[in-house]
Amino acid sequence: MKERLVVLGAGESGIGAALLAQQQGYDVFVSDASRIPDATQQLFDEASIKWEHQQHSLDQMLAAKWIVKSPGIPKEVPIIQQLKAHNKVLISEIEFASRFTAATLIAITGSNGKTTTTMLTYSLLKEAGLKVVMGGNIGTSFARLVKEKSFDYCVLEVSSFQLDDLQTFAPKIGVITNITPDHLDRYEYNLAHYVQAKLNLTAHQKASDFLVFNADDAHLVEALKKKQTKAQQYDFGFNAHAHTKWEKNQITIKNKKEPVMINTSEFPLAGRHNLLNAMAAATVANLLSISKEQIQKSLSHFQGAPHRMEKAFTIQKVDYINDSKATNVNATYFALESISSPIIWIAGGVDKGNDYSSLLPLVREKVKAIVCLGVDNDKLLEVFSGLCETVVQTQSMIEAVKICQKIAEKNETVLLSPACASFDLFQNYEDRGDQFKKAVQNL
Repeated sequence: MKERLVVLGAGESGIGAALLAQQQGYDVFVSDASRIPDATQQLFDEASIKWEHQQHSLDQMLAAKWIVKSPGIPKEVPIIQQLKAHNKVLISEIEFASRFTAATLIAITGSNGKTTTTMLTYSLLKEAGLKVVMGGNIGTSFARLVKEKSFDYCVLEVSSFQLDDLQTFAPKIGVITNITPDHLDRYEYNLAHYVQAKLNLTAHQKASDFLVFNADDAHLVEALKKKQTKAQQYDFGFNAHAHTKWEKNQITIKNKKEPVMINTSEFPLAGRHNLLNAMAAATVANLLSISKEQIQKSLSHFQGAPHRMEKAFTIQKVDYINDSKATNVNATYFALESISSPIIWIAGGVDKGNDYSSLLPLVREKVKAIVCLGVDNDKLLEVFSGLCETVVQTQSMIEAVKICQKIAEKNETVLLSPACASFDLFQNYEDRGDQFKKAVQNL
């Protein structure tokens, strides 16, 4: 008789886990409290995977050995509490998938920069000729990659939610780009709980594994002093004592024999934060014995991800930049910091317990006008009114862009960098960024 495995949630992560479990011979049952889309229903039916939606049937789950929980499900929901009361073991999809591959895993997490660092690392490995795939929190789920692809290396972007339910998951190389307050609504508004989730990345690493982390991040450095990790630690940053550091257009990586020096004068991504991302990716590549010439070549022509400081258009000498992925204060800080011209800043959305105080000096110095785009703009108005010439509010992207066009003058920048989640007016940050680009294109 087949062993039962239950998957909670039928998003990308849940689909991947269900398909991999089916391939591995489990009796799979998928349960989702929301409606499962028709295409996903058809996929499950064709794979002979049992499913239910708009409900959770506890009796169908109690015989399961494993419960694979999708990262979007908070631990407070009733079905999770009921399963725990029955001593059921809940694991994440990346934990489950890791048990069915012998590939070298590079897992990258952090409050900001993890997507760009993941893409950079994947690009460095792929262009060096390694048999590598990329997925996790970006693109294809890890479980689906394990089921469908053949690879020697896997570069995974992993969120704090994906790291919440781990038992043995241990990447060969773990990377933490930074830790700043984010998603605190999922962590009892307690930064220490969020930090702990991020540090789960290294909890099961061995002495033969590596942990790469940001030496400039005080939260992270302090947390790692308290956290016991067996992994070999490699830090990066602008700190002069860091293993990998940047100065004078050059990344320098300490090696036992002689330093590896990589020229970054042709690196196309702007901003201090992107140099940190490049240092992290270069450190990983160096640990995997990729040559400095290959690293430099790959860095020089890398194109950033959509919705991350993406230069959408220039109209009448005004730059329009789409940074819709900036869903927290720290990401917006980097965006404002990297722009030298006067800024018309589009901000707002669903506030996740944000503290905007770190932005105040930059707003005073650089921001000419703020366009608040959200259902509830009260907190933004309270914090930023009086700091710049103009603060207006709207609940329409088309209207927001038109207001920006009226305010902006030659050699100024219109920046969409919301510092908030998108779910009040948009499906997700991609939808928000796409609507911004479309509205600008229509000007």
